[in-house]
This record gives sequence, C-alpha cells and structure tokens, in this order.
Amino acid sequence: MTTLTTLSCLPPVGGEATLYTHLNVREDALDLYGFYTQAELNAFKMLIGVSGVGPKSALAILSDMTPDKLALCIAAGDSKSLRAAPGIGPKAAQRIILECKDRIGASELSGEMSEVASQLRHETTNMSEAASALAALGYSPTEAAQALAGLAADMPVEDMIKHGLKALSGGR
Repeated sequence: MTTLTTLSCLPPVGGEATLYTHLNVREDALDLYGFYTQAELNAFKMLIGVSGVGPKSALAILSDMTPDKLALCIAAGDSKSLRAAPGIGPKAAQRIILECKDRIGASELSGEMSEVASQLRHETTNMSEAASALAALGYSPTEAAQALAGLAADMPVEDMIKHGLKALSGGR
C-alpha cells in the first residue's frame, strides 16, 4: 500500500522504482507500505506512533499533504488542515498535533519550512498578534505563518498584518 503522492511518482508499468518501505506486523496480517521519499516514510512512522492513528489514517493524511506541509501544520497547530484528510476527525487531529509537536525537527523539514516552523515555535508577541489577526480574517494558521515568514520580529504588528495580507493576496 502507498500514498497517492508516491503513486504519482512511479514510472509506467514495467519500469523500475526504488521505494522506502515499512512492514507492519499484525496478529492476522503482514502489511507492506512503500514510499517514494525518506521524508514520507519518516512522517508515516511518526503518524502511526500516535495513539489511535493507524496505517490507513496515516496514508490518508500523507495522500492529502506533503511531509513538509504536515510538519508545518503540526508546528502551527493547524488541526483544520489535518481534518481535511478522510477519516481524520477533530480529536484525532488534536492528538496528532499534541503528540507530534515535540517530535518534528529540522530533520523532518526542508529549509524554507524549517525556518517557518522555527519561527512558530519561538514566535514573539507581535508575530503572534499578527497571526491571530490574519486568522480572525479567515486565513488558516498555516497560511498566516507562511505569509508572516521572514518578517522581522520587532516589526510593528500593523506592518506585519499589512505585509501578511499583501502576501496572501498575491502581492497586489
């Protein structure tokens, strides 16, 4: 079994591909899961380590988002994005965030996403206020964090909000 992301990366039938695998041993079955990248495998293992999240739920989440986006959602506490995956309810999304928040680090994130997650973990009062204002305007915590990424922490809240809105509207 595999994610939709991995399926889309595979060559046509008859072609060769190398996959990272995870063997799930149950009392009544041996299930083999394959992933195109090491990051996807690591995210899968992290998700199935969460109480109440099984392999099917983990595959659903990873079919819905990349490992980087998953790590960013966890760092931002964005349960709404996690709930978009089939079979993931509010309680499961919160449990994933709670149990994985301390586990995600630079190894699970690429460069740009790592900077954003780092800012989220150590955000200042101004950054927090600006993110809250953008969230109040209907943007998800992940969108707000990405829009505010790279801004100086000592920038006034009003300017942060203006820059964030400009980034979210495509720079208009």
